[in-house]
Amino acid sequence: MVTIAVTPEASNEPRVAVSPDTVKKFVAAGCTVAIVSGAGLRSSFSDDAYKAQGAEIVSSPNDALPRADILLKVRRPSPEEFNTLKPGAIVVAMLDPYGQRTEIETLAATKATLFAMELMPRTTRAQAMDVLSSQANLAGYKAVVDAASKFGGALPMMMTPAGTVPAAKTFIMGVGVAGLQAIATARRLGAIVTATDVRPATKEQVQSLGAKFIAVEDEEFLQAQTAGGYAKQMSAAYQAKQAELVANHLKTQDIVITTALIPGRPAPRLITSDMVASMKPGAVIIDLAAERGGNCELTKPGETITTANGVKIIGPINLAGTVPVNASNLYARNLAAFVDLMISKEDKSLAIDWDDELIKGTLIAKDGEIVHPSLTEKTA
Repeated sequence: MVTIAVTPEASNEPRVAVSPDTVKKFVAAGCTVAIVSGAGLRSSFSDDAYKAQGAEIVSSPNDALPRADILLKVRRPSPEEFNTLKPGAIVVAMLDPYGQRTEIETLAATKATLFAMELMPRTTRAQAMDVLSSQANLAGYKAVVDAASKFGGALPMMMTPAGTVPAAKTFIMGVGVAGLQAIATARRLGAIVTATDVRPATKEQVQSLGAKFIAVEDEEFLQAQTAGGYAKQMSAAYQAKQAELVANHLKTQDIVITTALIPGRPAPRLITSDMVASMKPGAVIIDLAAERGGNCELTKPGETITTANGVKIIGPINLAGTVPVNASNLYARNLAAFVDLMISKEDKSLAIDWDDELIKGTLIAKDGEIVHPSLTEKTA
């Protein structure tokens, strides 16, 4: 029988790695699920709700970790948690594999088997396990809602006896999962929406949501997408042309939401201080890349600032975590689908196919060594 442990996250992380629904699935699959009391409270999952689905509620991590075959987390576990795990235990979480490399090496040395969910391949089979997409979807929604609350005007056009209230102009920079949800949400709220991305495939997606696409559509633009669906690093010449187009467009915008990230790299700089200086007083920028340095030059992670010309710049950290009920439910389902790959349907034991593309794609450390190609290349 496989034992799964779930411990509380750090104080700045309200999400949790299992929901009552996924506990039910694990128990049905023959697993023991040991959850530290209170682990789900910030996502509105009570101990009783977990217990009703068959979970074992324990008083401290020390009651769960030493016997755990699998530890499920949202964020990277603490060194103390790793040291309490038995050798070879499996850890499944968003491990931030490209950040704090020394700490990753220290954790790998404990001989835990580490799976980083951020590295899940972008394939049809992996869609149910794609944590980046499930969380980015909520972040895109919440960014628009937060922007609307900070903006000093209304989003939809309103016809009143006293005159017309113009619709707010909203610009989405980066049209991945978060950007598409931001477009859809802003459109539902009645804003005039434009969007930009360096990937040509996004143009049709933007237009299908009723927004206008803004980009320099030259030959480089037509080749600007990797086989995995991510944006390529663009040339300096293209970046200059795109920056000029964006700079002129920003001058008329009320709300700007930036979402551009390339895995393993600092956030690309899309908005300079000069661009911000040209924007209208009262305009709002929400930078979803704040955790990776920000798409806006003036972004301060975790802070809201107002510039001398009256532009509010918001650098949220963990925006998906501000809707923890939905975020935890989706994340828990992602993890449950992934863990299902590891458990034998016949004898309910661990049975990992190390040649499975999803296992190989997310495995970053095993037997004390870092093994993921993207990480071993960095030290070569």
